Amino acid sequence: MNQKGRSENEVLSLLKNAMQKDTSYDKVLSAMCTQPHPIAVKAHMQFIESNMGDFGLFQGTKELEEKVIKMMGGMLGDDNACGYVTTGGTESNIQALRTARNMSKKKHPNIIVPTSAHFSFDKIADLLGIEIRKASLDTEFRVDMDSVSNLIDNNTIALVGIAGSTEFGQIDPIDRLADLALSNNLFLHIDAAFGGFVIPFLEKKYDFDFSVKGVTSITADPHKMGLSTIPAGGLLFREEACLLPLEIDTPYLTIRKQHSLAGTRSGAAVAASYAVMMHLGMEGYKKIVKRCMKMTAMLVKGCCDLGIEPLIEPVMNIVALDVPDLDDVRKKLRAKGWATSITRNPKAMRLIIMPHLNDNTIELFISDLGECIHRNVYHI
Repeated sequence: MNQKGRSENEVLSLLKNAMQKDTSYDKVLSAMCTQPHPIAVKAHMQFIESNMGDFGLFQGTKELEEKVIKMMGGMLGDDNACGYVTTGGTESNIQALRTARNMSKKKHPNIIVPTSAHFSFDKIADLLGIEIRKASLDTEFRVDMDSVSNLIDNNTIALVGIAGSTEFGQIDPIDRLADLALSNNLFLHIDAAFGGFVIPFLEKKYDFDFSVKGVTSITADPHKMGLSTIPAGGLLFREEACLLPLEIDTPYLTIRKQHSLAGTRSGAAVAASYAVMMHLGMEGYKKIVKRCMKMTAMLVKGCCDLGIEPLIEPVMNIVALDVPDLDDVRKKLRAKGWATSITRNPKAMRLIIMPHLNDNTIELFISDLGECIHRNVYHI
C-alpha cells in the first residue's frame, strides 16, 4: 500500500486494466454462472452495505431473504420450506450434510453420493470428518440404485442425489432414492445447484424436489440460472427442525443465534435474488430456459452434422460431446477465444449453454469447431 492514496480516476483506471484481463462471457461455454440480470445488479448496489450476518440491524433485508426462500420453496415443491441464502452450492452442500451428521450423532458417519457428484463433497469429507462413499453410474450417467443400496450400512447417515449434474446435466432417479432413504430412515439431500432454476421450467417434468416424499434438503443457486449476482446460493429444508443443529449462540450481535456457515453475509446478494425473481416470475424463467434449450438443440444438431455426437441426449442446457483429439481441439478453440471444459469419465467436451449466449454465437462455435477438427465448416 502506498503512503499516500491515489486519485479516484487513477484507481478506476487500474481496475479497468485488471478487468480487461478477465475473460468476457461472450465466448464462454464452460461456466455455470452468467451475466446477472440488470435488475439484480441495481438491487445489489442498493443493498451493498447490508450484512445478513447480523440481520437484526437489517430487518428489511431479512424480510427479503424470507421471501426469496418462500419463492424458491414454491418453485421446488413446498411453499413452507425454510432455509437461507448461502454463498453458493458448496456452502449449501456442507450445511445440509452438517445437519445430517449432527442429527445422526453417529461416531463414524458415512454418506453415499454418485460418482458424478460435485467436488464440494470431497471438501465435505475433509471438513466434517464424514466418509464419502461413491456409487457408480448407469449408462445414462445417473446413479445406479443397486450400487447405492449395496453401500448402505449401519453408519450411513445420508444419501445424496444430483438434479442437474455438473458434467452431464443429468438427473438422478430421485423418487427411487427417496424410497430407499425412507426405508432406511436416512436423510436425503438433493444437489440442484444448477438444475434448481432449470428443471422446473423444462417441457418434460421430473420428480426431483420437495414434491417427492423423503427429500429432506435441496441446494439451488440463484447466481447460476437464477440470474442473480454472485454470491447467491440457496439451502432449503423441508422442516425447520433441520436448521436447529446448525445454530450457535451469538452473544454480541443483535440476533440471539446464527445458523449460517459464513459469519458476515451479503445482503446485496439477497436483494439481487429477490429483485430478479420478482421481476421475471415463473413465466420469465420459463422463457429463458426455453431459449437456452433451443440453443442447446441447435448446438447438438450442428455438431452431429460434423460427425460429433453427444454422449447422451441433453436433459438440460449441458452438452457432453465425444470429440476426437479432444485436448488438441480444445487448444485450437481456445486460440480462437472459446472457453470449453471437460468431463472426467468418460472424457468429453463439456459445454454449458447459458443465457449470455445467442444463436449467432452458437453458429460461430460450430463453424470454428468444424475448422478445428479439420472438417468442412458448418453452415446453418
